[in-house]
Amino acid sequence: MRARPITASVTALFALLVGLLCAPQAAPATTSPTATAASATATATASAASGTFRNPLNTGPDPFMTYANGAYHLTTTQGGSIKMWRSPSLGTLLDAEPITVWTDTDASRNQHIWAAEFYRFDSRWYMYYTADDGVDDHHRLYVLESAGDDPAGPYHFKAKLTPPNHANDFAIDPGILQHNGRLYLAYSGINAYQHNGLNIAPMSNPYTVSGNAVALNGAGGCPEVREGPEFLYRNGRTWMTYSTCDTGKPDYQVWEMSLPSGADPLVAGNWTQRSGPVFARNDARGVFGPGHHAFFRSPDGTEDWIIYHAKTTSELTYSNRTTRAQKIGWRADGGPDLGTPLAMGATQNLPSGDPGSGNHWINDDGRSSGNGTVTYQGSWNSGTGCAAQCFWGDDHWSDRAGNTATFTFTGTRIALLSVKDTGNGIAGIRVDGGTEQRVDFYGAIRTGETLQYFSPRLPYGTHTLQIRVTGERNSSAGAAFVSVDRAEVYTD
Repeated sequence: MRARPITASVTALFALLVGLLCAPQAAPATTSPTATAASATATATASAASGTFRNPLNTGPDPFMTYANGAYHLTTTQGGSIKMWRSPSLGTLLDAEPITVWTDTDASRNQHIWAAEFYRFDSRWYMYYTADDGVDDHHRLYVLESAGDDPAGPYHFKAKLTPPNHANDFAIDPGILQHNGRLYLAYSGINAYQHNGLNIAPMSNPYTVSGNAVALNGAGGCPEVREGPEFLYRNGRTWMTYSTCDTGKPDYQVWEMSLPSGADPLVAGNWTQRSGPVFARNDARGVFGPGHHAFFRSPDGTEDWIIYHAKTTSELTYSNRTTRAQKIGWRADGGPDLGTPLAMGATQNLPSGDPGSGNHWINDDGRSSGNGTVTYQGSWNSGTGCAAQCFWGDDHWSDRAGNTATFTFTGTRIALLSVKDTGNGIAGIRVDGGTEQRVDFYGAIRTGETLQYFSPRLPYGTHTLQIRVTGERNSSAGAAFVSVDRAEVYTD
């Protein structure tokens, strides 16, 4: 069932947290069946909206991203292939069409394809990833080589990456360390400390491991996992950040080690461990399990950013891990300051040099950062009980068959994000009065701001999207509620 405020004091506390901590100022609840955006507000905020964005950037986990050739290039774990999304603006990555850059017919490595990362060496791109034959313990590391200077390929298979002392051992999450003019393969695999522990091996070129792997005993606040090593270079040091704890847990988090310039990374004692996590759950903003991250530079090269996956639920689950990004800073001691994970829908400025997306949001109470509104027919419930799980801390919901919510927007595409829940049912959705599509808002675990629907790409102009409560539900659902929260409007 949909969560309700248990007591007035709990509701007030949630509303206070949203008001203090969410990026936009939390709005008061609305109980009016019809709400419209103020045209003056929309006009004043439209230009600002073009220079901002909101997460998620992708619905997949394990992100890696680079800005190259005038566009952001993003990969996330898809399982049976490697897909890439590219866009000139960070704000339109969710809107981008995926490019399949790799599939494999070799049965020993064509399943459970995870955590791809790509780097440019000598006018070629090298795609590093892990895959298996359907058995998790058979995960091994592989690398592809591009035919030209395009991160999207085409690629051909280049090599299997096998440190001699771990030639037949489990290995995942390859990353490349560049230090003192040499390359090193960093990854998570079997060692004396964990089944998923940190290892570093020398490389003679981008596709050849040239020596044994060395194990690092990384701290982590939990015993089971050290994975996803990533690197930053600044102030005469190399900084390695990595994820710890099972990724299905809400306590999945990021820790850090550093290496002085000139030191040998294959000597474990040369790495200095930082105490405590540097990026972890933020319950007040509904962010759980932030990790498996990477770093990228703004288009003009002046800013450093983190891209990572996280969840909107504290439940143990491997689903609903979505890709997010935010700007990072640097500490007084010279190390990276990753900050605190922001709420899913927090409005952020685009990276410096980003041309802008033109995106804008429409909240369920009718306010919008651009040209858009929403109106309701029938009696809808509304309130702030969903707190950090909702955009602006509020949403609308109904289980009355025939009730409708209609978004009117100017753009080319619209995405609907709202709570999935065990008490949610089936909605009928139609664009511009066309054929109705049935969309199930049910979720086996309650999650906040989940992508429920993405419209087809439309000619630029004014359009409508109607959400109709059908009163129907699947056999697992406890009720037939349909929730309305955030709409993200695209203009590209």
